[in-house]
Amino acid sequence: MIGAVFGGLVVELINSAIPGNAAVAQPQAYALAFQAAWAAACKVEASTVLVPLDYMFLVGPISFSGPYCKPNIVFQLDGTIIAPAGFKVWGSGFYQWLLFTKLSGITVQGGGVIDGRGSIWWKELPLDDPIDDETKMLIPKTNISIDENSLTPVNSQLNGKMPGIKPTALRFYGSFNVTVTGIKIINSPQCHLKFDNCDGVNVFDMSVSSPGDSLNTDGIHLQNSRDVLIRGTNLACGDDCISIQTGSSNVYIHDVTCGPGHGISIGGLGKDNTKACVSNITVRNIMMHNTMNGVRIKTWQGGSGSVENVLFSNIQVSEVEFPIVIDQFYCDKMTCKNQTSAVFLSGITYERIRGTYTVKPVHFACSDSLPCMDVSLTSIQLKPLQERYHLYDPFCWQTFGELHTPTIPPIDCLRIGKPASNKIQSNHDSC
Repeated sequence: MIGAVFGGLVVELINSAIPGNAAVAQPQAYALAFQAAWAAACKVEASTVLVPLDYMFLVGPISFSGPYCKPNIVFQLDGTIIAPAGFKVWGSGFYQWLLFTKLSGITVQGGGVIDGRGSIWWKELPLDDPIDDETKMLIPKTNISIDENSLTPVNSQLNGKMPGIKPTALRFYGSFNVTVTGIKIINSPQCHLKFDNCDGVNVFDMSVSSPGDSLNTDGIHLQNSRDVLIRGTNLACGDDCISIQTGSSNVYIHDVTCGPGHGISIGGLGKDNTKACVSNITVRNIMMHNTMNGVRIKTWQGGSGSVENVLFSNIQVSEVEFPIVIDQFYCDKMTCKNQTSAVFLSGITYERIRGTYTVKPVHFACSDSLPCMDVSLTSIQLKPLQERYHLYDPFCWQTFGELHTPTIPPIDCLRIGKPASNKIQSNHDSC
């Protein structure tokens, strides 16, 4: 049963949910049932759409849309929603699978599961998919080639070609006072949970799970969203556990477990000469294990705007390749064009970041034309996982700031003070 609950009254809209294996059902039938339940709930303030326990629902791409819905709707997910594996349902591709858009006071909660069945999409690497490869931060690679014959299209279990656009499992767009709690999102084809143009986001006590080698499967993705609180989450994925993109401000992330994945990242920002603005970001009390990065800021050459007032505090890393990263030469392709303009970075604080690394403890690569300013480090203690091996030393380029305490290892490359002020003032395109 999928139902709409109004003040305790359950309005039954379909009574054909299938316990156990839902793959025998048609996703269009369930999509219609969900749409009917949503249409009923939309008319009543503080209503609830109920996805019951012990049932699976095979649902194709669907939108739960406002803006004319009443506020404070609850989507109670106690059962399981699974994505179709057949290519015909996806057509030419969708940017999201389950979409909530233009709503006020929307809550998705419960102990249920959203299963994107993403393995069909991950089998091969499409030619245009970006690669988040931090080996560029070590030694420039030469004579690297890709065997394009090995990059075959992704095929579904029905022997059809899956579309090139891979969907996000759960996306919220243009909404106010959004809450996601309790649920589990697994195996999304791409991002698991995304917030675009949202104000007032609260994510807590939920989890994300996909293999560490699943391409571009960010755990939580923020863009143009403000007043965001993420806490008490367990994120395991194939890309950034949390990705903070342009237009994000007043973001507070705490008590999060990350791994596998690529850590918690701000960016990449400024791609294709765009302007990016990110400010007032706090990330504290984080456990990271077996991730590519720990805490990272990455920007493209040629961008503009700024990243300001960022705090990374009490980050425990274990077997992390690169625990602390600023990379203003970010490139997710084999080669990228050198450009002089950059996103300005200022007021970046690192405190109590401790644990083990496997490649390089600190990598600060800042713009020649717009150096990083006011980078502050306190109580940094990073040790190689196996001390008998020689690993890479901390690296700094055009990075200005202050060491408040001795660090392990010593970060002797940080430039104390500030660069020439006239250079910054003439090049900085403020937000």
